[in-house]
Amino acid sequence: MKRNISKLITILIFCFTISCNADRKEMVEMSKEELSNYSQVTLGAGCFWCVEAVFQRIEGVVFVESGYCNGQVVNPTYEEVCTGTTGHAEVARLYYDESKVKFSEILEVFFKTHDPTTLNRQGNDVGTQYRSGIYYHNESQKEIAEEVITEIEKSKIFDNKIVTEIVAVENYSKAENYHQNYYNNNKNQAYCTFVINPKLEKLEKLFKDKLKK
Repeated sequence: MKRNISKLITILIFCFTISCNADRKEMVEMSKEELSNYSQVTLGAGCFWCVEAVFQRIEGVVFVESGYCNGQVVNPTYEEVCTGTTGHAEVARLYYDESKVKFSEILEVFFKTHDPTTLNRQGNDVGTQYRSGIYYHNESQKEIAEEVITEIEKSKIFDNKIVTEIVAVENYSKAENYHQNYYNNNKNQAYCTFVINPKLEKLEKLFKDKLKK
């Protein structure tokens, strides 16, 4: 009897490990070959931990990677970017399935989950690395982004002018591994509790129909 119980526990632990590894692969280990099948866009909306956490939960977004782009230094470190002297923005690169989510829908989530009217700032995160930006990968994305901003400004959703920059993505590099899948790995960390959680609550309220089941 004890042997059977021990065996059962071993099997359960094994299955749990396999399940966890499968989830981790989906989050952080998709190959370049797998990702090449999807569309890409790179977005800056303050701290990349926030942007990553938001878009990981959107149906049709298959993978999100935190990184740096549009600066002067090749492969900068987080510490260098935080000085504000490299010119980089903290960004999240999204890989998404266009048959499940349109680029315009991604931008709707983008504009409603951060403040695009504050220059080089989101809340208490201040510096050029926290600027709002749409770093497009093709001309179609550029045109759609410009159209969306025009419509938002016409509707006067925000009291102040949108300062989101729309420029082609350049000099992108992946952030350090400890930044990847940050919220999911650090939910009890203070920043996650007091900054990211409210964003996810807002996401749940505004976009319940767009969230992964």
